[in-house]
Amino acid sequence: MEEKNYQININPDWIKKYLGKIIIGLLVLVAVFSSVRTVGPEEEGVVTQLGEYNRTVQPGLNFIVPFGIEMMHKIPVQRQLKLEFGFRTTQAGQKSEYTNSGFGDESMMLTGDLNLTDVEWVVQYRITNSYNFLFKVRNAEKTLKDMSESVMRKVVGDRTVNEVLTIGRQEVASSVEVRLQEMCDEYENGIRIDQVVLQDVNPPESVKPSFNAVNQAQQERETLINQAEAEYNRVIPRARGEAEETVQLAEAYALNRVNRAKGEAERFNALYEAYVKAPEVTKQRIYLETMEKILPKIGNKIIVDEKGNNVLPLLNIDKVKTPIQ
Repeated sequence: MEEKNYQININPDWIKKYLGKIIIGLLVLVAVFSSVRTVGPEEEGVVTQLGEYNRTVQPGLNFIVPFGIEMMHKIPVQRQLKLEFGFRTTQAGQKSEYTNSGFGDESMMLTGDLNLTDVEWVVQYRITNSYNFLFKVRNAEKTLKDMSESVMRKVVGDRTVNEVLTIGRQEVASSVEVRLQEMCDEYENGIRIDQVVLQDVNPPESVKPSFNAVNQAQQERETLINQAEAEYNRVIPRARGEAEETVQLAEAYALNRVNRAKGEAERFNALYEAYVKAPEVTKQRIYLETMEKILPKIGNKIIVDEKGNNVLPLLNIDKVKTPIQ
């Protein structure tokens, strides 16, 4: 098989003639591509000239001096940004996926009562001043990350482990948000903190079983306390009602007895006054009234004259007589 050799002959005169134009064309293309910049609708463009701040441009098509004389930094001033601590989002979507492997140094903290807790949180923020964000603080995002971790450790260190894990979570997040914003204002980093969210707070993995057992015991205690209070609320009011009813019945009985005693005493006094005025009449009246009460109760009655010597020949004493009214 024969090998064919191809040889290209380049005319040196042609190269000398068009080389300058080619170089100029390349320079023009480089200048065009390096001078045209597009700023997105949620961004601002900060232009530096030889490393020094020059101007801030708005969204749209903008031009800068090419060949690296001017540089543009695009800052997302209209977008909410976030920093994650103790975990990272691996896949965002309707069902986001997270991982916390390898981030224990960020989340492991010491509480005020010398207990360890694993705190995962998110800082949501916005860039409100692109100039301050770029030039007031070196690497503002990393600085914000360090500030957030420092503030969270301080706030958690001022509270007990139970407060951090249960009732004090919202207070912890609010305190971190306020203190972090104060530090951002002090450093003039051009950042506004929108929200601090405690994503998850748990005891360390090694003590989770014991902690869960303690929580279960506390829940059972609360359940028993609630049941006892319910039984107390059911029994005590009824007992109090019965006691009040008994007291009222006793007071009514006492009042009735006192009123009857007073009435009998007044009746006796009235009778005595009548007796003093007419003793014989009063005695006769008392005698008759007493006999009127006694006679209907004694059944058959035989009335004879105290001077009589003989019994009537016909006396039917077996027949019940109707007393004369």
